[in-house]
Amino acid sequence: MPSPFPGMNPYLERATVWHDFHERFLILGAGIVGAQVRPNFIVKVDEHLYVREVPEEPRRFAGRADLGIMSTPARGARAEGVALIEPPARIRMTAVDVAREAFLEIRDRASMEVVTVIELLSPSNKRNGPDRDQYLAKRGQILASPAHLVEIDLLRVGAPMPGEDRPACCYSITVGRAEERLDAGFWPIGLRDPLPVIPIPLKAPHPDATLDLQALLHRVYDEAGYEFYAYDGPPEPALSPEDDAWARQFVPAAR
Repeated sequence: MPSPFPGMNPYLERATVWHDFHERFLILGAGIVGAQVRPNFIVKVDEHLYVREVPEEPRRFAGRADLGIMSTPARGARAEGVALIEPPARIRMTAVDVAREAFLEIRDRASMEVVTVIELLSPSNKRNGPDRDQYLAKRGQILASPAHLVEIDLLRVGAPMPGEDRPACCYSITVGRAEERLDAGFWPIGLRDPLPVIPIPLKAPHPDATLDLQALLHRVYDEAGYEFYAYDGPPEPALSPEDDAWARQFVPAAR
């Protein structure tokens, strides 16, 4: 079944849902765009790698399940028959957490040059900290290159990406064409607005591909079976009382 909401479904922003939605959205999107750009271009799924030090205090949930950690041997365990040299001191090392988040690259099939980068923003991209800094550095590299950038923001949480004259909105799409740098096309989207069909720019003389974001969201929602667990808690972040009352009319009756 399609998502019951006319546009973005705010329940998909919940921490228990978002990472799965993020990965499925990009992988299915790669297939849709790839069918339009072959044989001159290929669409590859790549990933950002974020390595974080884990503090002693409780961690902020970044929209994905914690990774499994292998158990370590009990302190004091010794291999039989092996003499060990004892260190003069002991220190406590900082634990690290590794997160992987997908993005798409469209490449020229002949030269393998990156033509377009398609990003679906994550909570870590929009919260101040090293993950956002790392993403902004990568974003700056793309904006300084001959590649186009398509940035899809379907999250209300956190700070939007930098941009002058950016209108206020819940969600947004930015299409930065290399030949128009640093001007970019911008789609401001409200909570109740349908998601648009957007252009995916390629290398001249090839025409743009297109991506129907609303149709893609419906397909992801249906294939993932979100109706069975996305509504087990309120939207995150919380909606205003007026928007919450509006949203509740779309929640499946069994919830």
